Amino acid sequence: MHERSPRSEHQPDLLRLATAGSVDDGKSTLVGRLLYDTKSVLADQIDAVTRASVDKGLSTPDLSLLVDGLRAEREQGITIDVAYRYFATPTRSFVLADTPGHVQYTRNTVSGASTAQLVILLVDARKGVIEQTRRHAAVLALLGVPKLVLAVNKIDLVEDPATVFAQISAEFNSLTSTLGWSTEDVTEIPVSALHGDNVASRSENTPYYTGPSLIEHLESVPVDADSAGRHSLGLRFPVQYVIRPRTAEYPDYRGYAGQVAAGSVSPGDEVVVLPSGIRTTVERVDTPDGELDSAQVGRSVTLILADEVDISRGDTIASPADAPEPIGEFDATVCWLAEKGLRPGARVLLKHGTKTTQAIVGTLVDRFDEQNLSSDPDPETLELNDIGRISIRVAEPIVADDYAVNRHTGSFLLIDPAGGNTLAAGLVGDVLSSVEVGKSA
Repeated sequence: MHERSPRSEHQPDLLRLATAGSVDDGKSTLVGRLLYDTKSVLADQIDAVTRASVDKGLSTPDLSLLVDGLRAEREQGITIDVAYRYFATPTRSFVLADTPGHVQYTRNTVSGASTAQLVILLVDARKGVIEQTRRHAAVLALLGVPKLVLAVNKIDLVEDPATVFAQISAEFNSLTSTLGWSTEDVTEIPVSALHGDNVASRSENTPYYTGPSLIEHLESVPVDADSAGRHSLGLRFPVQYVIRPRTAEYPDYRGYAGQVAAGSVSPGDEVVVLPSGIRTTVERVDTPDGELDSAQVGRSVTLILADEVDISRGDTIASPADAPEPIGEFDATVCWLAEKGLRPGARVLLKHGTKTTQAIVGTLVDRFDEQNLSSDPDPETLELNDIGRISIRVAEPIVADDYAVNRHTGSFLLIDPAGGNTLAAGLVGDVLSSVEVGKSA
């Protein structure tokens, strides 16, 4: 396992993105168009879609059928679940979370956008920025999504597309600046997903628009700087598994397997084990293919330490320079995902990284009003899709960064201890304050 020569770490150029928007704004057609124009679908799939489109009396293929695969979705003509699509161009690979547009599926949008580096937010050119657009923008700001694309779809269906596009762009820019995005982080593109205008290539039908097509922008948008701070922080390495092969070849092997959640790790680095606080150094960075000179964010490796330390699943190996203090009680923002509401005193399981511990919900501090960007204090409950601020006390301390500093180590789940269902997605710290512009009385 360790006789191979060290090698360098290499990460492919990958962009994680998601879609969001209102019902019937054309998200499924746009995603289908992205897959079609990047030649990411098989010929028999295209044939099946073409036949189904002819049966529906359409003269052109209905590309939304490429993605609305569930029978219930096809029957209703809507997307009702998060689905992950994979496509690539010669310059970049993409993982796309296709999320629903209905208000009752806001929780699905939270799930799909939680790891996105960029979100394509669609609006119908005929309707402009509506309530659900504002809701999604607020949720995306809350999640700390670094880049936005406003895709003004169905631009071919309005009488004065140049004026409509300018008006929608101005209104959206006003909204996003209020939510904390800079103008460099938001790009507006007029598109027709049905006809392919400005999706794969720039269209002659939009002479008023001189910017890139959607795919051109996705290929060129910078993703080196991790807005979550995972590259700028020191090492965060949640231990997933302790490897003890106990074989004749490796009688004394003790490795700690996991994924680098922030920073990087190399042989010789000094580290601290949390929550115990014991310090040691990294002796080796192992993988099934041999040792590494260093491992960067997102790489799954096994660390061999210089000293025998009592480490188990759920512990965190971190850089001593900026290691977070283990916390037992903290404030957090949650999106409630369960049908039954949340009340103070609820007993739950909290899953943070590789650690799961019992927890008690203290007070419900406030509930977020995503339309007015304000909060309603002291709610009695948080209901399905509500976003609110709560206090939590855990039985065992967790090693967490503030979500605003690191999206990966600052997020957690609340789980029903009886049934094992996910109850809430949580963010450590007061992230609501960054998107609130006022308090309700």
